[in-house]
Amino acid sequence: MKPIYIPKGKAKEYGDYAINIYTGCPHRCYYCFAPGVLRREVEKFHGCVEPRENIVEEVKRQLDREAITGKTIHLCFTCDPYPGGHDTNATREIIKAVKAAGNHVQILTKGDGSRDFDLLDGEDWYGVTISCWDGMAHEAEPGAVLPSERVEIAARAKEAGIKTWASFEPVLDPALVLRTLDASKFIFDKVKIGKLNYHPLPGVNWAAFGHEAELLCCQRGLDYYIKDSLRKEMEAAK
Repeated sequence: MKPIYIPKGKAKEYGDYAINIYTGCPHRCYYCFAPGVLRREVEKFHGCVEPRENIVEEVKRQLDREAITGKTIHLCFTCDPYPGGHDTNATREIIKAVKAAGNHVQILTKGDGSRDFDLLDGEDWYGVTISCWDGMAHEAEPGAVLPSERVEIAARAKEAGIKTWASFEPVLDPALVLRTLDASKFIFDKVKIGKLNYHPLPGVNWAAFGHEAELLCCQRGLDYYIKDSLRKEMEAAK
């Protein structure tokens, strides 16, 4: 097993390398793409969450064998590095190994990664996904930490000197995302914005949303990135 891999396709937008630590995710987001990508039954994916076999040891061996250093390694794509209600010691040990080899991590979570802030420095990234606000999240992301709590945790990371970012993807509540973007410069060092794909969201003008989001980012001086699927909608409307 080679747990550290170079992302392909759209995932290349996120970093030099990536690691998927767990076999599944308990957050039960209705829009989750991972079961389809992994060809796993949805209930098994959400119900069986444990570190992949020998994942910590395999990461250490690959870091040493391939002399991977000076890279940013994304945690994670097909799972969450902080699955709610589960032991996340594997994540902590992997961060230690990645850092010891001279790399940095880019975390993206709907959980609570604050326990590992002591391992991170000003070249690491702590990121949270914000798709909707708390009321909608109870149904859309029932197993995840509430979005308002994620923002608070990210603010604590920023206070601790860690770089912070937000993934506004998939957008489930465009108006909420725009309001959050308006205040994001106080919390996030960069933001990525992408539309909801593979599921309908009736009545949303994605091109108009994208242009308004981009304007807000420019006005607030935010380091931002518009995901390709949303950019295409914006370009098509010109």
